[in-house]
Amino acid sequence: MTHPASGDCVFTVNPATGETLGRYPFLSEQAVDDMLARAQEGFMSWRAKTLGARLDLLHRLAAGLRARKEELARLAVSEMGKTITSARAEVEKCASVIDWYGEHAPALLRDKPMPVPMGKAHLSYAPTGIVLAVMPWNFPYWQIIRAAVPILAGGNGFIVKPAENTLGCGALLNEIAQDCDLGDVFISANLAREQTARVIADERISGVTVTGSVRVGRLLAGMAGENGKKTVLELGGSDPFIVLADADLDKAVDAAVTARFANCGQVCIAAKRIILEAPIAEAFTERFLDKVRALRLEDPMSDGAFIGPMARTDLRDGLHKQVQQSIAEGARVVVGGEAVNRPGAWYEPTVLLDVTPGMTAFSEELFGPVACLITAQDIDHAITLANDSAYGLGASLWTQDERLGLALSQRIESGGVFINRITASDPALPIGGVKASGYGRELTELGLHEFMNIKTVWAC
Repeated sequence: MTHPASGDCVFTVNPATGETLGRYPFLSEQAVDDMLARAQEGFMSWRAKTLGARLDLLHRLAAGLRARKEELARLAVSEMGKTITSARAEVEKCASVIDWYGEHAPALLRDKPMPVPMGKAHLSYAPTGIVLAVMPWNFPYWQIIRAAVPILAGGNGFIVKPAENTLGCGALLNEIAQDCDLGDVFISANLAREQTARVIADERISGVTVTGSVRVGRLLAGMAGENGKKTVLELGGSDPFIVLADADLDKAVDAAVTARFANCGQVCIAAKRIILEAPIAEAFTERFLDKVRALRLEDPMSDGAFIGPMARTDLRDGLHKQVQQSIAEGARVVVGGEAVNRPGAWYEPTVLLDVTPGMTAFSEELFGPVACLITAQDIDHAITLANDSAYGLGASLWTQDERLGLALSQRIESGGVFINRITASDPALPIGGVKASGYGRELTELGLHEFMNIKTVWAC
C-alpha cells in the first residue's frame, strides 16, 4: 500500500494497520547520472575479479543476511503483510541461494569443450554489463536476491528498482550489500517511471529482468527491445492444481490449502485454479471447505500466523471486484467473499464454486486469498481445462500413478509441473513460464547464463 505524497516521493504503509511507515524520495536526475556512473565503474572492477573473489564477497552477503534475519523479517511483515514465520524463511532462502551458487558456479562457468570437425573449440562465459531488475513486492527479498546472485556471480553489475510499497526492504538490502563491499555492483534505487525508461535506454545497461504483472512486463520488455537489450520476464500465472480420482485426498486437500492461501494467496506460482476429476470432486470440496472455514486472519507479526492482510488496499479492492464479476457470471461464493471492515488491506479467505471457462475467476489471475474449484469430467478434460489459460507458469498434479503423472506432465502447458507436491522454487531447478507468463529462466545454470556472453572459441 503506497501513497505518493507528491511527484517526488512515495510513502510506504503497513497493510495490517494503515499506519504510514516511511517516506522515500525518487532519485534526482543528477543522482541517476551518478548512479549509472558508479555502477559502470563498479562493474569494470567487479568483472576483473576472479570468480573466487566474487563468491567470497557474496558469501559475506549471505552472512550479513543471516545476521540481520530478524530485522529483515520484521520489516517485510510491516511493509507487505506477510507473516513473520514466512518472512524469516524468506531471508534464510536468500542466504541459501548464495550457498548454492558458491558451491556450483565454478563448474557452471568453466569453459565447456565442444566437438568440432578439426582443431579445438570451447564455449566461455563472459559478463555483458549491468542488468536492471524491476522486482515485485510479494517476496521483497527473495525476488531480488534470486535475480542478483547469478548475475553478480557471472561478473555483471546489478541495479534493482524495488516495488514502491517495499522500498524499505530494498533499502535495507542495499545497506547490507554496502556493508559487504558490494555497494558499487548491488544498487537499490527508487526510480520514477520516466527514470526507469531512461535507465533501460542507457548504453551501460546490458539487460533487463522483470518479475511482475503481464502489463508491466510487456511495457518494460518493449522499452528494452527498442534499445536492443535482452530481457527475462517472469510474469503472472493462473496455475492449475489438478486432482485426479486416484489421488491421496488427505494429502491433496492439505496441500491445496497451503498452495492457495500461503502468503495470503499472493504468489505467482500459487494454485489459482483447483481442477477436480468428477469422481472425487464432492469429497475433495467438502474437506477443503472445512479447512478453509477454519482459517483465521491473524496479526502477521504473531508466531504461528498463517494468513495476514493483503499487501495494499488497491489490490484488495481489485480482487473483490474480480470476485463480484465472477458471481455475476455464475460463480457461487461458499466461504468468505468480502473485505474486512478494519484498517488495512484485509480480505476474507474465499472459495468460489461452479467456476467455468470464460468467467473472470477462471480467465484472470486472482492474486489474493481466493480459491476456485472446477470440476472436470475425466482426465482429458482436466488437462484441457488446465491448458485453457493465457498463462503457463506452473502446475501441480496429484495422482498415485507415477507413470500417468509423468505422461500427463508432458501435456500440461507450463514452465514447471510438480507431481504430488505444491509448486515451489529452488536454486537447483529453473523457474520461468510460457505464454503470457513470460520467457527466460532464473536459477540453476540457466539463470546464471541468461545475461552472460556465451562465447565460441575455435582454434585450428
